[in-house]
Amino acid sequence: MNEFQSDRQARRSKEREHRGAERAQDSRGLTQREAKTVEKRLRLSVPAIYEVVRQEGEEEMQRPTSSLWWSGIAAGLSIGFSLVAEAALRYHLPDAPWRPLVDNFGYCVGFLLVILARQQLFTENTIAPILPLAAEFTRKNVLCVLRLWSVVFVANMVGTLGVGVFNAALPGTHPEVFQAMLEISREMMDKSWFTMFVRAVGAGFLIAAIVWILPSASGNEFLVIVIFTYIIAIAEFTHIIAGSVEAFLLVAHGDISIFTMLWHFTLPVLIGNILGGTALFALLAYAQVKEEIK
Repeated sequence: MNEFQSDRQARRSKEREHRGAERAQDSRGLTQREAKTVEKRLRLSVPAIYEVVRQEGEEEMQRPTSSLWWSGIAAGLSIGFSLVAEAALRYHLPDAPWRPLVDNFGYCVGFLLVILARQQLFTENTIAPILPLAAEFTRKNVLCVLRLWSVVFVANMVGTLGVGVFNAALPGTHPEVFQAMLEISREMMDKSWFTMFVRAVGAGFLIAAIVWILPSASGNEFLVIVIFTYIIAIAEFTHIIAGSVEAFLLVAHGDISIFTMLWHFTLPVLIGNILGGTALFALLAYAQVKEEIK
């Protein structure tokens, strides 16, 4: 009986200590439980976000070429589902003024596949490796960024070429959906060189914004990707990889020549995406924290 009472007193003593620890206040007058709640709800600071993205950029710069290559091809194939999903929605929706507000959600599908699967997308790399390059502008880092960019870009283009040829040569989807894919692709190409370039700047900026926001998304990654890529779609911004699926489809179908694609689409959109993601977003992101990370 005495042993039982002793055990019960020991348990009560531990419970009192636990309650006392919870009531213990820090220098701000908060209990430990309240302090932990505050810590969970605090957003990441800008220098913390910078450090996360910078470290990711360093990791990408150090990855083997073969890993970058196959991941880039996978991303090129995955991004093709943006066009398929958008075309499927367009086909099944009535021809009404509000239809673009709905069918453009299909554009988000490929980006969700690529980003959540951590595949290599060229426009994501317009910010991540630029931060370590801006911090240490050395010959080695310049060469690493150029290797990363060139390998991933070519791999992405190979993947999008495969999607375009596959859908043009084989019944990869319903005939009416394929016709909607052609319609969407022709609308994309029906822009001037300068318009392609200017709208690519906006797309590059928004994709870089996704990369910057994701570290603090806290389980809302899906929503972040959908919102920003949906804006790209409804604003008719041009994206070098997603748009290449549409351009290659038109080339494979015989609508345009490869020269027309390279001059009228690839060149202006590539320059615009790099300008928006690197020259605007990445360098501005570095500028706002450079004094805090010294």
